[in-house]
Amino acid sequence: MAARRLDLDAIDQSLRDLQRAFPRINDILQSPRDRLDDVVIANLLDGYGYVDRALANQLDLLAPGRLKHLLELNTLVLCGDDRRSRAESAPHIEATAHRFWEHPGGGIRDVVEWHDQHGAESVWRRAAGAYIRVLSEPQLFIEGNHRTGALIMSYLLARDGQPPFVLTVDNAAGYFDPSTLITRTHRHGAGKLFRLPRLKKYFADYLKQHADGKHLLGNAQPDRGWGASS
Repeated sequence: MAARRLDLDAIDQSLRDLQRAFPRINDILQSPRDRLDDVVIANLLDGYGYVDRALANQLDLLAPGRLKHLLELNTLVLCGDDRRSRAESAPHIEATAHRFWEHPGGGIRDVVEWHDQHGAESVWRRAAGAYIRVLSEPQLFIEGNHRTGALIMSYLLARDGQPPFVLTVDNAAGYFDPSTLITRTHRHGAGKLFRLPRLKKYFADYLKQHADGKHLLGNAQPDRGWGASS
């Protein structure tokens, strides 16, 4: 099925609605989160825009030579596309890149190899599994793993013709606490056999249950000027 591009306006609206309701949602979480401020939302929207362009140009972000785009998603959720912010964060960006490419027992190679080995599974299970590989110890990035993981899930889902994953007022409570549990689980320890499979099933079912077609925009034409040779 051909990938459909994202409705960025609808995604923006969902995130703004969540922002207004977030203090109430945060009160019921077992592990309260940092507040959802305007900068976080703006950077997330930059990330969704990047995913949108990758989809429009049919880029395989898990293919060799294109994995750098996943690293860029993390930079976007932390710094946006602001040059000054990126310059100020240059040491952190460099350290993150080293972890992304070289971390023993983790890094992007682990995520890609897992996804390749589970290519016969449903897109819901592949997206959930990739998210778990990003968040579980050792985490893929130094910071921003939840947000970047959500964008990676969105890319995998939308590439398969399904709606992207977008946090909303209705689905936020079911997302944060299980995600926190993933961050406390080591993918190569006992959790690999017991906790992670249950979390993968939970997230696959959760993604399918909360899929919302309003975040998709059909019949968009590819932007041939972006990423064609990347």
